[in-house]
Amino acid sequence: MFTLTTAKELQARGHVICIAAPDGSRLLEESGKAGMTAVSFPKAKYVDPVGVSRFMKLLRKEQFDIIHSSYSKDLWLLVPALKLLRLDTPLFLTKQVGSYIVKKDFLHRVLYRRVTKALAISTIIKNNLLDTCPLEPDQIEMLYNAVDTKRFDPEKIDRATVRSELGLREDELVIGMTARFSPGKGHEEFLEAAAMLNGKYENLRFMIVGEPSRGEDAYGASVKRLAEGLQLKNVLFTGYRSDIPEMMAAMDVFVFPSHSEAFGIALVEALSMRKATVAANADGVLDIMVDGQTGLLFQVKSVKDLAQKISQMIDNPGTRVDYGIAARERVKEVFDLPIIMERLIMLYQSVL
Repeated sequence: MFTLTTAKELQARGHVICIAAPDGSRLLEESGKAGMTAVSFPKAKYVDPVGVSRFMKLLRKEQFDIIHSSYSKDLWLLVPALKLLRLDTPLFLTKQVGSYIVKKDFLHRVLYRRVTKALAISTIIKNNLLDTCPLEPDQIEMLYNAVDTKRFDPEKIDRATVRSELGLREDELVIGMTARFSPGKGHEEFLEAAAMLNGKYENLRFMIVGEPSRGEDAYGASVKRLAEGLQLKNVLFTGYRSDIPEMMAAMDVFVFPSHSEAFGIALVEALSMRKATVAANADGVLDIMVDGQTGLLFQVKSVKDLAQKISQMIDNPGTRVDYGIAARERVKEVFDLPIIMERLIMLYQSVL
């Protein structure tokens, strides 16, 4: 929901925001509650004369200074509407996920030629845009997703109280991850590494925060069966939690074992919480982590390497503290919400 966060931040800075989103979406509901103009639209289709007509009506009414889409399929509605009205309104597109589909045919060249700036949330996404979309390098800008370091602030949370509420003992070293239950998030590697570490250390607890994605209850059940099969008696499954800063505060080591991430917002949140972190060396993680400075990287999908890197964290409490301090400083310097918002506003102003 970074679109909603961005919209709220722009609104707080005095900008007038209109959100167009699919009927029944949480984005539409929450933007309306926040006092923004909220307009419902059906999900974009490749050919949708009715949808184009509705966008034309909205464009005539609102006379926007900037149009910013978070979904490339929207271009099939926005670009025809803008061209038919002969509007030169700057058009921004944020790309949150990569694609393997090459879109360099004639029709896509027409669509992407109208994009003023495409914003990539990481280097892997920037390269993917260049590989798959008919965009020129000067059309693409890097703009990371942001974390509110005032919310993800370890000084604002009573760690002992949170641990007590979760049933975690003071003498336990807690190793945790936060991720929805979905294939590729690395739950299996996390649990298999836990089994290896249990053979070496006492007083460890492993904590998994999250719930299955829609339609993936069977996968979630398979993860819990794996924990049982590995005879892991010291794993806490918290289920869905909205209090992620508190959950992270309870941890001593945070693990981000995802196989592939365009960015990795949970990783940045953990770094902001001053957590000693072990993360897979894949994709967007490489924009976030500085190996040996803000934490440790391990070879993606390697249970042995993951267990070894967690073991290094367990054996070196002083290093854990140093990593945590450096991690929060990096987030405050690079990924803090006010910094990213100022960068976005500068990009807007540069094309007006």
